[in-house]
Amino acid sequence: MENTDFKNIADRVARPSRILITTHTNPDGDAIGASLAFYSYLNKKNHQVQVMIPDQFPEFLAWLPGCENILVYSRETEQCKAEIQSADIIFAVDYNNFERLNEAGIKVLETNALKILIDHHLNPAPHFDLKISISKTSSASELIYDFIEAMGDKHLLDKGMAECLYVGIVTDTGSFSYSCNYVKTYLTIAELYRLGIDGEYIHRLVYDTYSESRLRLLGHSISDKLTVLHECHAAYIVLSQEDLDHFNYQIGDTEGVVNYALSIKGINVAALFMERDNIIKVSFRSKGSFSVDKLAREHFGGGGHRNASGANCTTTLKETVLKFINLLPEYQADLKSVY
Repeated sequence: MENTDFKNIADRVARPSRILITTHTNPDGDAIGASLAFYSYLNKKNHQVQVMIPDQFPEFLAWLPGCENILVYSRETEQCKAEIQSADIIFAVDYNNFERLNEAGIKVLETNALKILIDHHLNPAPHFDLKISISKTSSASELIYDFIEAMGDKHLLDKGMAECLYVGIVTDTGSFSYSCNYVKTYLTIAELYRLGIDGEYIHRLVYDTYSESRLRLLGHSISDKLTVLHECHAAYIVLSQEDLDHFNYQIGDTEGVVNYALSIKGINVAALFMERDNIIKVSFRSKGSFSVDKLAREHFGGGGHRNASGANCTTTLKETVLKFINLLPEYQADLKSVY
């Protein structure tokens, strides 16, 4: 069920409050872009605002306006705890379960702050007081734009906010290649261009700033770590901790790698298995009607969108990959024809 508590949330933020904006672990372009645009907007509405993330964001996002104001829980733990305790309102942006905050999520659940969700993933957890949860929307960044528009505050949008929202929408749609079959998304993009953004320049900042080691990791992933199971219409990439260490892995270096496996003709589901800090991080992608959200939820304790989802597993890398392989025959008929 989609939840759109725009009016109720507007009433709760009508007077100045202490507001904490939070987003998920391993924050991506949408998480950071949406959070920073919302941060700027709420500041203009005279709130005391802080953005908190569980761990560091990718370096290719460091140019976004306001990044210097983000608190990182793993680095500034005591200050983050103080911000959580003092907040009147805590927003969850681009995630739908406080478990995605890791240790910080436990601290958030212990507070009496009003907890508000702004997210586009399926199956939100029950521990939110108010929700804007619309899964068909391209990104959390587009939802932030919709919220500002619903508040009658489009006049408060500026170029910096537009850059943040544009990065969020572009990265969460794979440069408009998925999750964007709605006219509203493109109308929103047009409005952001009217605020003076330079789409070509932003694209270079996000996609053309690879380190040499990141590019070599990508080559290694495709050349040496890719397995294709044509009979199952599936492909997967496995990266061990040793692989990551060898290529001097930095946060964000595997962003989009799974999409290369999905781009193979006849492949309708793809997975990336990455071993990091004793956790197996799994990214799933699919084409058409095949739901990797359901796959992730039912078998790996994760979730997300129909065509893009993920999970964190505590089993070994070998066990996690084998589980995926053994599940494929169960879905072979569905994967043969996904549309």
